[in-house]
Amino acid sequence: MRAVVFDFFGTLTDPGIEAGRRDAAYVTAAALGVPPESFWTALGTSFTERITGRHGGTRSILAEMARRCGAEPDEASLDAAVEAHHAGSVPLWRPRPGALEVLADLRGRGLRLGVLSDCGAELCQGWAATPYAPLIDATVFSWEEGARKPEPRLYATAAARLGVAAGECWYVGDGGSREHQGARAAGMRPVLVTNAGYPGAGVHRDDPDSFVPPDTVDDLDGLRSLVLQAAR
Repeated sequence: MRAVVFDFFGTLTDPGIEAGRRDAAYVTAAALGVPPESFWTALGTSFTERITGRHGGTRSILAEMARRCGAEPDEASLDAAVEAHHAGSVPLWRPRPGALEVLADLRGRGLRLGVLSDCGAELCQGWAATPYAPLIDATVFSWEEGARKPEPRLYATAAARLGVAAGECWYVGDGGSREHQGARAAGMRPVLVTNAGYPGAGVHRDDPDSFVPPDTVDDLDGLRSLVLQAAR
């Protein structure tokens, strides 16, 4: 195995911060002048549209969400909403405890590292400023690619950008978006991060896997142990 491809949210990020998604959405809703629950519902029902770039960037997405809530925000309201939405997104990128250390360790052992994430425009645009960026060799973001997991070409693209064959990749994720089914079909070796220490975190994953990989770990320290054991 020459590479590890990671899911992002709930895998590299802190699963404990996921509960903050709703509160952040409510701040954006207030800036748009729409009912918070209606806005939260609009976000949830448009997930695939938003993360595959169907509505463009943050500003046009928020304008569309407002329309679905029965409002037509003016330019000043949209400016405020975009600012609020970006401010609310950044805390959700906080690394899970020990994640950066595990990435540095794996990279130091010669493994190529990638991220394959179902995400919106905010992460794509803010990636370079995150603490992950210096440790990751290649990214594949659904918003840029126009497709979401488990689309086969996303896994193929990740392997190609890492310069390895798909069969030489571990795929590590917490089980949203049927990602492990996609990884297995692509020829990667899937690993489930159970997040056993974070009860309820899984509720924030869309379209969860029905396939449970043979390799499961509770956290990224467990992943490091699994990788090292396989390398012996």
